[in-house]
Amino acid sequence: MKKEPPGTGRTALFAAACVFAACAFGQNATDYDELPNPIATDAKAWSAIKSITAGWGDTDTRYRKELPAGHTAKSISLTAWRGEKVSAQIAVSSPRRLSALTFEAGNLTSSGSTIGKANMKTAFVRYVLADELQKDGQPTCNGRDQKEFSHFLVADPIDHLTRSLDMEQNTTRCGWVSISVPRDAKAGTYRGSVEVKADGRTIASLRLSLKVKDRTLPPAKDWKFHLDLWQNPYAVARYYGVEPFSDEHFRLMRPIMQLYADAGGKVITVPMVHRPWNGQTYDAFPSMITWMKKADGTWAFDYTAFDRWVEFMMSLGVRKLINCYSMIPWKLSFSYLDQATNSFKAIDASPGDKAYEQLWTEMLRSFAAHLKKKGWFGITHIAMDERQLKDMLATLEVIRKADNGFKVALAGSYHKELADKLDDYCVIINEKFPAETVASRRATGMNTTFYTCCTPPRPNTFIQSPPAESEWLAWHSAKEGLDGYLRWAFNSWTASPLTDACFTAWPAGDPFLVYPDGRSSIRFERMTEGIQQYEKVRLLKEEARSKGNKSMLKKIENILSAFDEKQLDQTTATEAVNKAKAAINRL
Repeated sequence: MKKEPPGTGRTALFAAACVFAACAFGQNATDYDELPNPIATDAKAWSAIKSITAGWGDTDTRYRKELPAGHTAKSISLTAWRGEKVSAQIAVSSPRRLSALTFEAGNLTSSGSTIGKANMKTAFVRYVLADELQKDGQPTCNGRDQKEFSHFLVADPIDHLTRSLDMEQNTTRCGWVSISVPRDAKAGTYRGSVEVKADGRTIASLRLSLKVKDRTLPPAKDWKFHLDLWQNPYAVARYYGVEPFSDEHFRLMRPIMQLYADAGGKVITVPMVHRPWNGQTYDAFPSMITWMKKADGTWAFDYTAFDRWVEFMMSLGVRKLINCYSMIPWKLSFSYLDQATNSFKAIDASPGDKAYEQLWTEMLRSFAAHLKKKGWFGITHIAMDERQLKDMLATLEVIRKADNGFKVALAGSYHKELADKLDDYCVIINEKFPAETVASRRATGMNTTFYTCCTPPRPNTFIQSPPAESEWLAWHSAKEGLDGYLRWAFNSWTASPLTDACFTAWPAGDPFLVYPDGRSSIRFERMTEGIQQYEKVRLLKEEARSKGNKSMLKKIENILSAFDEKQLDQTTATEAVNKAKAAINRL
């Protein structure tokens, strides 16, 4: 489908044989330098700034490095449930150079109760190179020649590792403040401050007020929202120059994948064939299962890498589903190690072919036996991505003959013929499940979700997207009565993701939501906030139904009605999200 970008060929065929000696080592350090700004400083705008300004901005704005931040405030008021994480953004603009800028949060207190500063996390918002979202209104899924696109620095990475930064003159730098409200906090209004310091002195003391409601969110592991963000362990191995599935690889992956678990991630992504998506990412996905045809003609399958990966992700708390891609890869060619010749070979076969059925019957029966031994059979799905109906139906026949107990997943178009056959079914945002289909699937315990990818241009999670769009997506899932959201790329990084997010195929940020060393992003934080709102809506609906409170149910439905993608021309994601959050917090 898409041309393979440079660099993907450097990934070896199988995980067991994967060596990354040719790959550059990643930046495994707490600090790093951002790229020079392609956009010139606006001298006229800075001429009006006579002194340093520091204040609360908002989390809906990506403040530009080359421009003064504009209006900020010395105080801010936030509202949260117990167990909720809320965020705020500080903007600092300086006409002169500053040394060792820091943000220091203190305790929040309320009538003898305290939310300790350990629950207050501060971090820098960093700048990464991005490109235009669209060129002359062209589709965002088109391949892009970077020479034809404008480039600029965009605020996105949230860097909790770097504890102080210098600022050049006539620049803006932001800080991100996250407050995790303890589940046992007393309801009330808590007050405190965040100190902004530079050059060895305090340049601003910013007041913060947090109203804690008498309602409680469950821990992320108990959230019902079905979050499915495809993980790429091979990108981590390449970036750091380590052997895949080695102890060091798992150590380096832990803070990265923990972000996914902490957001309520439900699905473990497994490539079960070589390059199921035909090498569309900078780091292709080799199979985690080694396929071998023995000298006597029989098949053997090595599940060592698969087992280690699944066990690792489960240790972080991601344990609802294992989705294995794909029986219908984009290139219908299945690689294996041929013992007789000690070389890699491939079988070209399509759903409906006899060779296809024979190959996959062998594999699936072996896989089923292994999964049952591990106790994972009931949560494992054979998963496909954007495949045609006729191929899906033919593949389902093979799966059922091999082991009728296998579950099946698809992210693709809606087909009524598949509605009762897929245990995990996800469609692109502009396609809709009939309401009765969603209800019938939920009644039988099936997952029903939606996704965005390189399309649509909005709403989406590109680095160039308004931050509120990442949060809007979970609200949309609530409005449609769906179980959650899927995105194809959690961490399929570019060559140097901390500094340059531009890619050869799609808009910057499309292949990843988080950064190396466990750094989050504005997009990912806002997505998580949206999931929290989904959980609030779910709990409020449950309460209203249990009490027969039809008035509350009507209010909630009215709030959710704004989250239709067709209304984004009239009501921006920022407007819809802020209005809805305020309304939900009043209930």
